Amino acid sequence: MSRLRFGFAGAILLALPLVSQGEESGSGQAEEFSFVELFNGKDLSNWVDVNTSPETWSVKNGLLVCTGKPIGVMRSTKMYENFILIVEWRHMEAGGNSGVFLWSDAKPEGNRLPRGMEVQMLELQWPYIHTHRNGKPRHLGYVSGELFGAGGMRAVPENPRGSRSMSYEMRCKGHGEWNRYVVVAVDGTVKLSINGKFVNGIREADGRKGFLCLEAEGAEIHFRRVSIMELPDGRAEELGMVLGRELTEKKD
Repeated sequence: MSRLRFGFAGAILLALPLVSQGEESGSGQAEEFSFVELFNGKDLSNWVDVNTSPETWSVKNGLLVCTGKPIGVMRSTKMYENFILIVEWRHMEAGGNSGVFLWSDAKPEGNRLPRGMEVQMLELQWPYIHTHRNGKPRHLGYVSGELFGAGGMRAVPENPRGSRSMSYEMRCKGHGEWNRYVVVAVDGTVKLSINGKFVNGIREADGRKGFLCLEAEGAEIHFRRVSIMELPDGRAEELGMVLGRELTEKKD
């Protein structure tokens, strides 16, 4: 089952050396695929604040530090369609909440968060701290990399918990410890690896090109790596599944 379940991501990763050697650009040169650091350890030059504050995001000792307040996001300067994203992060508080949005329009609504595919980053104590009214813990599916369409984005979950997809295995570490997400996003399908193993997926998203957004949602979180490898374009433009295009026409 695992071979079938995660064959999509494996096929992409195995094909990259062949693609980089054999695919030619319009100039006749072979196109190279490599990771670009979206966080350079020095400043926020690849990011634009959307609706937080100058104090929300900062760089300290080579780490990207988010205070979590106010709730909101900052977005990438570029839009992305198909890619592999690596994010290394750690919560600093029990029950902390954050995430990264893929294919986002970067236009927050009433809850101060935008439309997009959210890759959840919840600290392991979140279900026990944010309980139901009767005191019972929330579903453990919330933590360890849940995937879901936020702000009205629709998609088909691989391991359903309602409209969300929860991980098959709980692999996230608690506050103070580093986690590593590898996200493969191609043509509306997302596969997520947590700390060395693919454990979640979602497909048929109705938005397939947009911004990346990092989320502030009430608690301090640190990032030490945000890297992206862009892959060849798909059909997002043809299908009208591009979100947030009007923001590219504005001066950042």
